Amino acid sequence: MKRVTSVFWITLAITLAASFWGIFAPKNFETISGNVMNFISTHFGWYYLMIVTLFVIFCVYLIFSPYGKIKLGKPKDKPDYSYSTWFAMLFSAGMGIGLVFYGAASPISHYVKTPPTAEPGTTEAIRDSMRITFFHYGIHAWAIYAIVALVLAYFKFRHNKPGLISATLEPIFGDKMKGPWGTAIDVIAVFATIVGVATTLGFGAAQINGGFTFLLDIEKQFWLQLVIIVVVTILFMFSAYTGLSKGIKYLSNANMILATILFAIMLIIGPTLYIFNTFADTLGSYVSSLASESMRIAPNNEDEHKWVLNWTVFFWAWWIAWSPFVGIFIARVSKGRTIREFLSGVLLVPSVVSFLWMSAFGATGIQTQKGGADIASLPDEQALFAVFDHFPLSVVMSIIAMMLIGTFFITSADSATFVLGMQTTNGSLNPPKTVKFVWGVAQSAIAAVLLYTGGLQALQNALISAALPFSFIMLLMVYSLYKTLRQDKAELELQQSKEGSKTA
Repeated sequence: MKRVTSVFWITLAITLAASFWGIFAPKNFETISGNVMNFISTHFGWYYLMIVTLFVIFCVYLIFSPYGKIKLGKPKDKPDYSYSTWFAMLFSAGMGIGLVFYGAASPISHYVKTPPTAEPGTTEAIRDSMRITFFHYGIHAWAIYAIVALVLAYFKFRHNKPGLISATLEPIFGDKMKGPWGTAIDVIAVFATIVGVATTLGFGAAQINGGFTFLLDIEKQFWLQLVIIVVVTILFMFSAYTGLSKGIKYLSNANMILATILFAIMLIIGPTLYIFNTFADTLGSYVSSLASESMRIAPNNEDEHKWVLNWTVFFWAWWIAWSPFVGIFIARVSKGRTIREFLSGVLLVPSVVSFLWMSAFGATGIQTQKGGADIASLPDEQALFAVFDHFPLSVVMSIIAMMLIGTFFITSADSATFVLGMQTTNGSLNPPKTVKFVWGVAQSAIAAVLLYTGGLQALQNALISAALPFSFIMLLMVYSLYKTLRQDKAELELQQSKEGSKTA
């Protein structure tokens, strides 16, 4: 592993230390991580809301500004992937397991137990539950990903910088980013990626276990989740060895095929008209409340304030923790697109697909709950399977859902091993297989440790804690990009002015 940098060894040491801490002192690990999470969510909830809203505003500004015409690459560069493959790859990496895990669970939970403002179980609670679910999976989430991806792609393909987070800050800090400060930046990004991906792998393992529990009456046990993680680790490492253009491309397309089949079945045998009516009604509610929802912290209502911290702040932290990984991956597959094309695609297409998915499974779940089923009392990882149980082809849909979770699981971890390898080999677009193997095992080990120490709650604690330091780096990335865009535009205008003078 001659090509690895100090970022590799430092982050690996931190990861091993966290793993051993969780294995040998699980209660202490759970307590301290919980205390850190509570402190961050309580004292920085307002901060998360403001910065994510800022990212959305900045993305929209770039779409409509003159900068939107600039390519992520040289003027003659063409995209490497078709639109369909590009959307499949960014969607599989960016949202996958979360949609399947929370597709039915979140709307039902918000309707029955935790509506933001309405009385539980009421008609208004249904509107609340669907609107907030759209909000958590809409343009705010994708703006977080888009910022990191855009900055990395611009500096990599336009300015030939290494594909490193630290390299994007050179316009602000200069050569300091090539020393210890740059190493620290990249270590934070890599560790946030490991925790973010490990959290999602933990959710995936828990939901596959939930499927077995519901279908085969196998109790939820840590050893079964560990077996699931080991099996999927072997599968995604095999995929990672085949390379980006083969493994991830084929699996991403397989994800979309499976998701389309499952969505189509639900649409046909489920309450079709109710699904489309809910989609239209919720989309209007989402758009009309976007500004107020973006900054809602409810300081004078303790219950509502706590709800925002437990849900919205958690989701924003989740997306931020995932953003180094997803952003780097999206940047890698987006060369040759203009800034306007890139941001429009990344913000709008996955958001609309997420809204349709949540409408199909969330609205169906709510109607099933209203019809007398008690899905809300089940663990979140079993909610989707419980909804299927009330329709024909329930076994078929459950099997497809578990296959979908598995392929999302594999593509997420597969993409992450590539990104982690890239970040710890000085931005190499072809990191050594040994490095990818180490990170594949490391992220699976962290997922197992987090499940062992406290299940899904430990996953959430780690996620919010890891996201905070990287959020500061994201703010610097936004400023660095804006500064460079202004300089590039001024230089281009000066060059065009000189060429015009010569012609005259």
